[in-house]
Amino acid sequence: MNAPVSARGLFRATGKKSKPVAIRDLEGNIVKADVLEREKDDFYPTPPEPTRAFLHAEIDRLRDFGTIWEPAAGDGAMVREMEALGLTVRASDLIDRGCDADIRSFYDFPVAPSPAIVTNPPFAECGWGNGKARWLKHALETLDVEYMALLMNWSWPGAGGLAPFYAAHPPARVYLMRWKIDFTGQGAPPMLNGWFVWDRAWRGETILRMLDRKDARQGEFDL
Repeated sequence: MNAPVSARGLFRATGKKSKPVAIRDLEGNIVKADVLEREKDDFYPTPPEPTRAFLHAEIDRLRDFGTIWEPAAGDGAMVREMEALGLTVRASDLIDRGCDADIRSFYDFPVAPSPAIVTNPPFAECGWGNGKARWLKHALETLDVEYMALLMNWSWPGAGGLAPFYAAHPPARVYLMRWKIDFTGQGAPPMLNGWFVWDRAWRGETILRMLDRKDARQGEFDL
């Protein structure tokens, strides 16, 4: 699926000028923040730090798989981080952005090319609303993947309508990143983001962990 859509909830603009929006900062306060103009196709590459911190936490489990599937590869930002640690990655997306991805819709895969998915997914199709959690259901129910890690806005589990899905598919591990992710490289408003990991090998309650920037730095050297 197309990775650019995953940033839509972070950057909202009306007409040609951005308008301030109310957001919750890292201390829990409601503040007004300016938002940036959208890129014409809503494409914002995932910066390396979130991926490196995640890989530092999950690399041992990821090495259990022969191949990792990145189905919203974009320009290959996550692919490059995973390959740097010696992982074999199969990339796909709707748009060719020069990372040698298989240009094919996520929904056109009747069988997953790998039992493990790691990606920054299309947020609009992971919520309930118009998407009805279509992307998530295709991965976990139709493709029946063994492992899936998604970079999502921290508020995602609380979206209206998702309770039945979340009850049927509780994640194994959730990693809250304790720093602001700037998807544009131009100073994004403070937003809480996290990695949600589904792992069929896990038995038990969902584990919550905090990730700091030091995890991202350590992730550079987990070869």
